[in-house]
Order: sequence, then C-alpha cells, then structure tokens
Amino acid sequence: MSKRNERRGPPGPGHILGWAQNSARPAATTGERPLPPPNFPKHGPRNGPARAPRDGARDGPKDGPKDGQRIAKLLARAGIASRREIERMIEERRIAIGGVAVETPATLLTSLHGVTVDGVPVKAPAPARLFRYHKPAGLLTTERDPKGRPTIYDRLPKGLPRVMPVGRLDLNTEGLLLLTTDGELKRQLELPSSGVERTYRARAFGEISQERLEALIQGIEIDGIRYGPIDANLERRTGRNAWIEMRLTEGKNREVRRVLEHLGLQVSRLIRVAYGPFVLADLPGGAVDEVRQHDLVAFRKGLKGSPSPRFRGEGDHPKGGGGAPAPKPRSDGPPPPRSARSPSPSRGGSRK
Repeated sequence: MSKRNERRGPPGPGHILGWAQNSARPAATTGERPLPPPNFPKHGPRNGPARAPRDGARDGPKDGPKDGQRIAKLLARAGIASRREIERMIEERRIAIGGVAVETPATLLTSLHGVTVDGVPVKAPAPARLFRYHKPAGLLTTERDPKGRPTIYDRLPKGLPRVMPVGRLDLNTEGLLLLTTDGELKRQLELPSSGVERTYRARAFGEISQERLEALIQGIEIDGIRYGPIDANLERRTGRNAWIEMRLTEGKNREVRRVLEHLGLQVSRLIRVAYGPFVLADLPGGAVDEVRQHDLVAFRKGLKGSPSPRFRGEGDHPKGGGGAPAPKPRSDGPPPPRSARSPSPSRGGSRK
C-alpha cells in the first residue's frame, strides 16, 4: 500500500467489498485496472448511520413484516376464504378498511384491525386447524352450485368452523378430503412444489399389466397435457376387474381417471385414501374429525425442504395422521394400503 493510501486509513464498510476484490488481483493477471482506493474526506470514514436511499427506495423485501402483507393473504390466513375468492369479494366491494371499500387485493396491511367483510369486523387469525372428511360420492367440492346440485357444505356436520377444502374431489370421487381454517396452509398443501403426495385407489375394468403401470413413473402426455411421475401398483385382480393404487404429487383435474382411461380402462370407483401423512383409514363416510395440533405443527415444520414422498422407500411412507388407526383389510372393499402390508415381490420393495 502506498504512503498516500496509508495516510487515508483503511476503507470504510461501504466500499470494502468492491475495492478489496479488485485490489486483490494483480492488473497484469486480470487485464483490468484495479479500482482506486476510496476517497474518504480528511477526517476519515464517517461515523454514524448511513443515509437513507433516495427516491423512496427501501431496503429489504417489500412484502416483509415491517411493510405489511397483502390483504388477500391476511384474510386467507384468517380463514375468511381462499385468495381467489377474496379477490372476487374485493371486486364486489364487500371488503372495507375503516368503512372505505378496498379496491385492490394488493393492498398492504400490518394487521386486520379495522377490516370488515360484509360489514362484520374480521378477527385476528387463530392457529390453523386441519380436519379429515370422508367425502361420499355424489357431492361437489364447492360452496355453491348454480345448478343446485348438493355440495359438501350441505352435508358437513354442524358446529364446524368456517373451513376450506384442500384441493378438490370430483363429483363421483369419494374418500379423504382435507378441510382447513387457514388459507396459507391450504395453499401449501395444494402446490405441487411442496411435494405432498396424494394416494388413490381405483377399481377399473379392462386388461392391464404391472409393466404398463410401471411406465407411468416417467410421466405421460395425453392430448397435449403433460402429467408428472405416477407411482402405480396393481393391487388385486378379479377377472377383468382390478384394484390399482396410484401415488402422485400434482393432482391435476381428473388426472387419475384420464390416465387410466388412456390405458384403456374403465374406472368404476375412485377413492382417495391419503393426502401426505393424513390417511382415510376407517373414518366412516360423511364423518369429520380433527387432526391433532401436535401432528399438524410437526407436519408443517417438515413441509418445506423435505424430499418428495414419491422418491422414498415404501417403508418410509408415513403410516398415520390425526391419530387415526391403521387401515383394516375388508373383503368387500379395496385392499389395504401397501404401507400396511409387505412390499410387492414384483416391484422389489421400493422405488427410488
């Protein structure tokens, strides 16, 4: 370092990164001229807080706790409705702050104080709750139907809080439907990027082999729509009727039925038996029970950054949820899940 630089003292925190990185490399090696040392005033580096950026710029994320969160997100977490439904409610001017209608779902708030929906004040969000519901066939997974067909809300037991379905089950599909009071939890469970596995059992008529089902692990394209990997297993065959188990993480509209129909099968019954670690087990049709808060908290902690269940061994699949007992074999229904039985010899136990 030159005497001139020694007199000026070391660089300040605002310049040390760019100056040190360039001065650490000889100009002859890099072909570049090093940056000159920082030109501090004679009294040395300035002490005290740095100046605020101009033009209203702010450090940190724009959607952080200090700046607030979108009203649609806060209301969804409070269990008012899904984000999409809240956006419609805002368009209908049903949501207000201090008596003034909200005009955009991008409005930032730090709390829900003063927010009303249809004139009713919104309470602070309570801890998320999750319920298992055994949806019978013949019900729509929606709040209301323009054609007047029955929906799950027509049949849910009285006394439940306001709940939202996690994903959807078709009119003729039965089985496990998760319900939650928290819009953010609903979104986490639905996103394919979360890797939450859905397990279905289908009774289908037609000819099918385990080899053809194995090929679905590579994904399949049908009518221009690409479906991701599906872990399919031929559970049981009686004549030309077969029970097939399918595990997937995407859950596109009518995915299971379309894939099996593409393979030349006719689906006569479709049951969802598990969603992540939460299983249908022997929950009676039309019944609802709540997942224990301890199990829900543990599940949410491992939701992000955990490997997709699709690539775990069969012995690693979760076997319970919400304190539900293990499924029992029934002669008149679908076979028990693979997690409750020994691995299929034809599949070598697990798939990686």
